[in-house]
Amino acid sequence: MRLYLLALNPTDSVTEGFLPAASRLGLDVTVLTDQPDAHRRAYPEIDVLECDVRDVRAVVTRISTHHHPDAVFSNSDHLQTQTALAAAYFGLPGKDWRAALRTKDKAEMRRHLAAAGVDTVWSAEVTTPEDAAGLDAPFPCVVKPRDGVASEDVVLVSQPRELAARCGEILGRRPGTTLVVEEFLPGELFTVETLGDGRVRHVLGGFHTRLSPPPHFIEERMTFVPAHPEPVLTQVLAQLDALSVGFGACHTEFVVHAGRARIIEVNYRAIGDQCDLLLARLLRIPLFEHILRTHAGEPLPHDLGARREDAARLDYPCATIPGQLVEAPEPAELTVDGVHLTYRPLRRVGERHEVYRTNRDYLGVLRAVGSDQAAVDRASAAFLAGQRWEIRP
Repeated sequence: MRLYLLALNPTDSVTEGFLPAASRLGLDVTVLTDQPDAHRRAYPEIDVLECDVRDVRAVVTRISTHHHPDAVFSNSDHLQTQTALAAAYFGLPGKDWRAALRTKDKAEMRRHLAAAGVDTVWSAEVTTPEDAAGLDAPFPCVVKPRDGVASEDVVLVSQPRELAARCGEILGRRPGTTLVVEEFLPGELFTVETLGDGRVRHVLGGFHTRLSPPPHFIEERMTFVPAHPEPVLTQVLAQLDALSVGFGACHTEFVVHAGRARIIEVNYRAIGDQCDLLLARLLRIPLFEHILRTHAGEPLPHDLGARREDAARLDYPCATIPGQLVEAPEPAELTVDGVHLTYRPLRRVGERHEVYRTNRDYLGVLRAVGSDQAAVDRASAAFLAGQRWEIRP
């Protein structure tokens, strides 16, 4: 079977998750990407074709002039609508392109949820600082790119002058971008991870997210939540149903305040930043194989056999100043007091970067799995305290 995988940058999810899973399933993989050299360096044994993957017409043409497709798949936030349309064109299983579009477009998601009567959030779109200055927005409010990812250019603002200034700064860096201004939703931040085939939907668990101090929203720590309270989960799944989300993997972020669960955003793909790698190990299921089988037309089993008795968390040491990374720990794999720790660098020594206020500031990621949350927390804290990251301005 021929699997076409649409991608932008090479990611850990593809390199360590989906490509090994495709190999175990005996799938012939062709990667379509607008960055072919980076992908050929990352996995030289894989067939890589250059393609403007943001343009569905280019995707259809590239596939039609190559080999007959049996599945079309992507785990990129930016490519879900194109992938869904390409799969539909070839008569293959895939996500509803309308659901992919309305989850990617944060303004359309708010309009759709309000029209469905499941949640109403004050929201407006702006394309100029003058648009922002004229808004009668509730404060505090949040500014974010309509199609953004990874908390990039997401900022909390507290008064009208600041709103116009922040919008001006972001639009200056990203000309032509449409911004969404929406009311700030208070509460604790969580995720729920789901996997469906359009017939059954499995809830894999989720994470409790620790964010950086305001006004930015950098995810600094993710602690595994085996099961959310039933009333909370019911509210979130009802909102996903209203969005017609139910095929393949989905990563949903939501807040809970006074018992009310409200979606922040829906990423219609598997969770990233190595959380998916941790989930597969933690739940002891072939997660990436299940996702690919779904896109190849195979139904999911009614019981995945997932194990949820273990505790886990991920920590992301972040750069706080711009400059050159001159010292950092090497990759590590060890077990301490029954806790399995995996550390992977995300930035090479010698690289120079700005501070982005997003996950592009991550210097590395520490994954920890054990039988007890307190032991996991102790082992993670001790490991991080024993490392050194030095940035020279």
